[in-house]
Amino acid sequence: MGYFQPAEPGQAVQAVPGAGLEVPIWILGSSTYGAQLAAILGLPFAFASHFAPAMMMQAMAIYRQRFRPSAQLATPNIMLGVTVVAAESDEEARFLFSSLQQSTLNNRTGRRGRVPAPVEDFDARLDPYARAILADSQACAIVGGPDTVRHGLDEFIRRTGADELMVTANIFDHSKRKRSFEIVAELHGAMKDAAAADQ
Repeated sequence: MGYFQPAEPGQAVQAVPGAGLEVPIWILGSSTYGAQLAAILGLPFAFASHFAPAMMMQAMAIYRQRFRPSAQLATPNIMLGVTVVAAESDEEARFLFSSLQQSTLNNRTGRRGRVPAPVEDFDARLDPYARAILADSQACAIVGGPDTVRHGLDEFIRRTGADELMVTANIFDHSKRKRSFEIVAELHGAMKDAAAADQ
């Protein structure tokens, strides 16, 4: 944090061009340790619920309960990572999601590599061990067509009270990945309009 303060005379290591720019500092975590640190320092907290959701609710509770205001932040601010695979239909989204499912299983079982192409009926091929891995790591994933994704995002925000979301979509086909983000952006705009109309 000190590197983003104005450089002191004789300071051997300087952030260029960051020194003196008051770059906002965030704590990123996937456990309760990061939540405790962010709370004690009075910093915003980003939680990696897109791949480590098991501790999400506990980490958020610790952060909110123990938060101490700081010069950077007066009240708690939580950003949650969330996997959203959006497509024109639920079926297409589930097909696209199979790439991330394969990649997650490969990473968790020591077979790292590129994101694989999607496959049909991937869920039907899973053994109980693979199902458990995916249930643990992708419990917060939102996968579907626009209506399913809108409902999933509404429910996720309601359940968590997140201040911000960081959306990720590990989709094999780049054009499909871009379309997924476009759908989420369109839904976000519609959700903002609806919230404004309610006020």
